[in-house]
Amino acid sequence: MFTTLISVAQLKTLQARGKPLAVFDCTFDLMNPPAGRAQYIERHIAGAQHADLDQHLATHDATQRVNGGRHPLPQREVFSNWLQSVGVNLDTQVVVYDRNGMNYCGRLWWMLKWCGHDAVAVLDGGFQAWVAAGGAVASNEAPSTAEAMHARGNFALREPLLKLVDTASVSTQLNKGTQTLIDARGAPRYRGELEPIDPVAGHIPGALNRPFNTNLNADGFFKSADELRAEFTALLGNAKPETVVHHCGSGVSAVPNVLAMEVAGLGRTGLYAGSWSEWCNTPGLPCEKS
Repeated sequence: MFTTLISVAQLKTLQARGKPLAVFDCTFDLMNPPAGRAQYIERHIAGAQHADLDQHLATHDATQRVNGGRHPLPQREVFSNWLQSVGVNLDTQVVVYDRNGMNYCGRLWWMLKWCGHDAVAVLDGGFQAWVAAGGAVASNEAPSTAEAMHARGNFALREPLLKLVDTASVSTQLNKGTQTLIDARGAPRYRGELEPIDPVAGHIPGALNRPFNTNLNADGFFKSADELRAEFTALLGNAKPETVVHHCGSGVSAVPNVLAMEVAGLGRTGLYAGSWSEWCNTPGLPCEKS
């Protein structure tokens, strides 16, 4: 079972063995949402289905969401129903990838863990690594696994494996030394020098900054466990890893930091999914620039 990262070679082996497997292309473009699906249709890993951030991995239905912000999580039951509809079973090994530095696919990785499914891994190096290694690709729309088998998957919710943190909790624990916030946005946005998306610039008081792409090496793969551990240990200082709560702009780009800490052997940490987009839109909460 693969639970964090999976290499191209390991995915090819899984495909050859014919074990229960579902591969999802999560490519997305924040500034041009339809572009992700267009790229998927043009070319994707053979057999992969498409998972869209806006349509499948977030909801804007106020009756179904569990948090605020720009990309609210759907209720676990809603997400579970979608997983069943695309043929995911309790014994399915899920592999997720994108063309975006393993940013958007991390959202699906995290959501499956949140729903209690541990057998999910991010393809290290993404679609680019797959193509470079001569992996099989396909074009056009791929039928879902469920459609191909004429059956829904038997996916069922189990106890969450990762912690979802809400605004009230972050606010209550602020300045008490019981949580360590890590902001995954780029340094200029964190410092409040610019804000291209949300109405307020800055960051949550006391938050540390580690841009999500810091986890990758020059070749677009995750750094080694030893490298990641050294970098996070230096960032945290005296703070304990188990106190960490990750966030970003809308709860998506923070996930590579969640994944990186687990790869580094620092354990499973919290995610504030509402992130800055919910925080800065909540009346009465402090915002800081530096």
